[in-house]
Amino acid sequence: MEIIEGNLIDIENREFYPCAISIFEGKIMNIERNSNSYDQYISPGFIDAHVHVESSMLMPVEFSKLVIPNGTVGVIADPHEIANVLGVEGVELMINNGEKAPLKFFWGIPSCVPATPFDKPGSILSIKDTDKLAKTGKFTMLSEVMNIPGVINNDPDVIGKIEIAKKYRLKIDGHAPELVGDPLSLYIAHGIETDHESSTIEEAEEKISKGMHIMIREGSAAKNYNALKSLIATRTDSVMFCTDDSHADDLLNEGHINKIVKKALADGFGIFDILQIACLNPVRFYNLNIGTLHIGDNADFIIFDDIESLNIRSTYIRGEVVYGENSSKNNPVCDVPLLNKFHHDEISLSDLHTNVFGDVTCIQVKSDSLLTDRKTLHFDEKIENFQSDLDKDVLKIVYLNRYFNSKPQIGFISGVGLKRGAFASSISHDSHNIIAVGCTDQDLMLAINELIKEKGGLTVNEEGKLHSLPLPIGGIISDKSGREVADRYMKLNEILSKMGTPLKSPFMTLSFMSLIVIPTLKIGEKGIFDFEKFDFVK
Repeated sequence: MEIIEGNLIDIENREFYPCAISIFEGKIMNIERNSNSYDQYISPGFIDAHVHVESSMLMPVEFSKLVIPNGTVGVIADPHEIANVLGVEGVELMINNGEKAPLKFFWGIPSCVPATPFDKPGSILSIKDTDKLAKTGKFTMLSEVMNIPGVINNDPDVIGKIEIAKKYRLKIDGHAPELVGDPLSLYIAHGIETDHESSTIEEAEEKISKGMHIMIREGSAAKNYNALKSLIATRTDSVMFCTDDSHADDLLNEGHINKIVKKALADGFGIFDILQIACLNPVRFYNLNIGTLHIGDNADFIIFDDIESLNIRSTYIRGEVVYGENSSKNNPVCDVPLLNKFHHDEISLSDLHTNVFGDVTCIQVKSDSLLTDRKTLHFDEKIENFQSDLDKDVLKIVYLNRYFNSKPQIGFISGVGLKRGAFASSISHDSHNIIAVGCTDQDLMLAINELIKEKGGLTVNEEGKLHSLPLPIGGIISDKSGREVADRYMKLNEILSKMGTPLKSPFMTLSFMSLIVIPTLKIGEKGIFDFEKFDFVK
């Protein structure tokens, strides 16, 4: 029997009290109030209500090592990134690795692989695959249903997967940026209950009023906390916190769900409202097997110094100290099969040759957002082999399908801010093809070919000098430790900053420039895609 003492934070009854908690075989056997004075607080642990582990570029075991010290005890994970590359095999790879971690992973079945009929990923998850996975009993929900037109227009594939989720009583997660009015009502009518893409308070309020639960997101690229934070006080029961996508360096240096909790505390929101959202609401909504500090619960909780600093002393999962004094040492990096799909020959300069004349549509990047705006460039005269206009912050963006010898798709982008060189990535949501931005065709060609040679990763071309972070698992995940990945990734960002970009997470921003289910303009298999028309720009 282990006894843990401190000031218990009783979120449901909205009180603090000193107590001794008795733990036996991973369960809370008793909670006894006392009159002692303690310098530490005991709270249920934090839960990320929606995350793509792959976006950290780490396998679940290594991801676990970075988030547990931040007080996270569980995550609701959607493995659709690896599914787009490796299909069912990729999903199983993540689940099997997650079982070796102390962190509690609750998995979703990817609903849209590919995200739309316009995408060409490495694999497809069919209705049959969805049913096969659901039968295993290892899944909590059908993950974010991104194909909004497919839902509204009753596409058989989309609706078929939703019906399977209902059959197995899985929750159905949504993905509905800027969806309002009657289309939103039609979308919700199919049983979709959550959304993590709201970017305005008006949008979030309408969704809540129609029965949805809203996730306030603070990731590496998409940050919606400031826009939605008032919901913490006004819609406490209908809100959860999530990160969606966070790179390893942010998890290491800035924190995880705890960073959102700290922001909310600094903004003066009530501690009980904040912790209800961070700790209890996901457990209640998804019916998770995570303890919330009741007798008979699993002993999943955190201990911190005080409510002001929220400095995590210890994290307990299943009654074991997984972070803090007396915790077991971190296990070495797990052996992981280096599964991948990468089948493209190197490209030549001529492949990137582009002529411009008249009005040309350009992607306008928005800081701290996955959303983009529309910018129109006008050329009075035809320009042969146009590459960039640095004075106007117009650069070339390239999309290249890596699963077969495809033709590069060329567009233009503003807001990235490079003054020299190029950078490229095989992390590009959701199909994870090659995407690159650069100042000259020569810069772009060298960066892209380096990725092809490495069969995936991140590359910066600093005027002919190449810097890379290889990602041999699916071209999106490293086989190294979280710290190694974070260190190398930070160095790449430092180089890009010196090359002129003002973006805090340029690779994360770049990775979403091919996600055509996010407004307004993106780049895909046939060039620039217009979300409003839901078709490629002719």
